[in-house]
Amino acid sequence: MIEIELPVLQQTEGLVIPKDSRRPEWLKVRAPGGEKYADLKKMMRSKTLHTVCEEARCPNIAECWNSGTATFMIFGDTCTRSCGFCAVKTGRPLALDEHEPFHVAEAIQQMGIKHAVITSVNRDELKDGGAILWAKTITTVREYNSEVTIEVLIPDFKGNLQNLQYVIDAKPNILNHNTETVPRLYRKVRPQGKYHWTLSVLEHSQKMGMRTKTGIMLGLGEDKNEVLNVMNDLRGVGVNILTLGQYLQPTKNHLPVDRFVHPTEFDEYRIIGLEMGFDIVESGPLVRSSYHAERHL
Repeated sequence: MIEIELPVLQQTEGLVIPKDSRRPEWLKVRAPGGEKYADLKKMMRSKTLHTVCEEARCPNIAECWNSGTATFMIFGDTCTRSCGFCAVKTGRPLALDEHEPFHVAEAIQQMGIKHAVITSVNRDELKDGGAILWAKTITTVREYNSEVTIEVLIPDFKGNLQNLQYVIDAKPNILNHNTETVPRLYRKVRPQGKYHWTLSVLEHSQKMGMRTKTGIMLGLGEDKNEVLNVMNDLRGVGVNILTLGQYLQPTKNHLPVDRFVHPTEFDEYRIIGLEMGFDIVESGPLVRSSYHAERHL
């Protein structure tokens, strides 16, 4: 573990959120629309594909889709976990679609994507957590698109490094697994996940030569020192790329926003992260895991 002396942040407190308050100006975005957005949505449905952009209600969906980029979500639209922040539905998923890797590869080809981002729901009911089909998806995308670079945003596979190795052996260009929050909040934010699983996934991937990436949501009740400690842990296992963004409550049934973090605080984390040694730190209220992903190679 790399030992880093943690700085003291300026006391720029975020806004405490009353239940009936509106989002601050820096979080307001246009509703999705545009011809390219509509065409892309039609194409996704024709191939029965899902995107995390839609399922997670990403605020950047209009910007990304109209520029011709999207994050594909494989293994269906139903997750076996019930994370308190996530808009993806929870339940008993359908069987895996063995043809899905080909559908994803064809969609990437039709879109002319140069950097593909692929994620999945958790499939904890499967012995391999879906890892073998994950690997097939990566290799199939490359077969159809020889010049494409691939970023994967993977689950933790319950810390099973053998299953993780299937994905690593398929050689994605960037391996992303999100930390999401600080250890103290895991029980309510990620009740079926464990902080040490996340660190082990990132550490093993780094040791196997992967360019690694992870993300943290702010505004769930963490304090600044907890964020800095997590950043220190992530640098300790060699993570290359860090994203930090504002948590936004997707529905009234999900965890409430504890506070809206001011953009100046995000700027502080970015500066500190670069000083810690991260290659890239994307830090801002609207930053999400795949935001500017094409720049992270």
